[in-house]
Amino acid sequence: MRRIGILTSGGDCGGLNAVLKGAASAALANGFTPTLILGGYAGLYNLKDHPSFVDLDLARIERIDPLLAGSEAGSSRVKVSKISDPDRYERIRAGLERLEIEGLVIAGGDDTGSVAVDLSGHGLRCVHAPKTMDLDLSTYSVGGDTTVNRIARFVADLKTTGRSHGRIMVVEVFGRYAGHTALRGGLAGGADCILLPEIPVDLEVVYAHARETFLRRMRQSETRAATYIIVVSEYFHDERGGVLSDGSVKSDAFGHKKLGGSGRYIREELSQRVKADDGIRAAYRELGLFVETMNEVPEVREVVPGYLVRSGPTSALDANFGLDLGTGAVYLLLQGLSGVTVTGLKGGLVRYMWAKDAIRSRSVDERLVALYEASGVCFGRKPGEFRPGPAVLDPSPWAYL
Repeated sequence: MRRIGILTSGGDCGGLNAVLKGAASAALANGFTPTLILGGYAGLYNLKDHPSFVDLDLARIERIDPLLAGSEAGSSRVKVSKISDPDRYERIRAGLERLEIEGLVIAGGDDTGSVAVDLSGHGLRCVHAPKTMDLDLSTYSVGGDTTVNRIARFVADLKTTGRSHGRIMVVEVFGRYAGHTALRGGLAGGADCILLPEIPVDLEVVYAHARETFLRRMRQSETRAATYIIVVSEYFHDERGGVLSDGSVKSDAFGHKKLGGSGRYIREELSQRVKADDGIRAAYRELGLFVETMNEVPEVREVVPGYLVRSGPTSALDANFGLDLGTGAVYLLLQGLSGVTVTGLKGGLVRYMWAKDAIRSRSVDERLVALYEASGVCFGRKPGEFRPGPAVLDPSPWAYL
């Protein structure tokens, strides 16, 4: 083996550069040339005819910053099995042979992992490093902790504006079919209401909770300062079973439609209810805040941080985990493994599982939702019952993940 190829695919996030650095460092330490394949699977497909790669030496590896989000290798959203070229796998194999690359480290989420499984099935040696800020794979994925921290910070910071103007704030965050980052980011940031893909939303329940909480805070504050924060995933079901998406954008190669508009939808629905609520007008009169046509009821505003939750700095946890993943993936390749997902390092072992199992979707556990409903957080439904049972702590050695 002369070279080990390293590529990233799908959406960018925190920790990807750490994966690149870990894999490149491990390859170099074992006497191989680490080669970045640029542009994800698009670059892999075009290796035969185009120089879509960069060989890394020690000086170049040292310039990769594990605390910076994004990927120095670039990315694309390409499903190899859907490329119209009937010789697509032979073309990829020829490109790898041209560069004497005999193994691939591929960082990405469920779609990326499914392609890695496909490539392995066609005789190409590859190890998958799990990456998705949605945290919906069967193993922890690099990028999740960074995203949760970013969401939490946005939610907490918005309270200053919300209190200053007495507004209900709606924050729309990523989360296609699993609401892990919305849940954890919202809880850490102190959100009052969190709407997830897993739980059908009753907007009457949301409005009743928002109304009661907002007016209580306003009455209890000597300065009349109050706000109410809602975190909503980009995808959710309302009480009519509707699915929100941007219909103007075609589906990608993996059949996914661009989602979005949930924040706007919640804002419009709550605004209608607030404007029709004479009880809130009466409260504004009581508190000396009412001005006809100008300040009759609280405003509802939406904020969509979008790509900012996956940009900028990477958390130390994701940087460490990414370095572990990249390093571990190289050692799995050297052991002759392929079609597997590296899940981390523990002691002297590199842990892994079959990639086809790792990319299975994992949803938010509704029992956890019931726990926080009991603590007063609204999830758009009548609170469930939470009765926890005891469990003995696993006595295995402590690990940071």
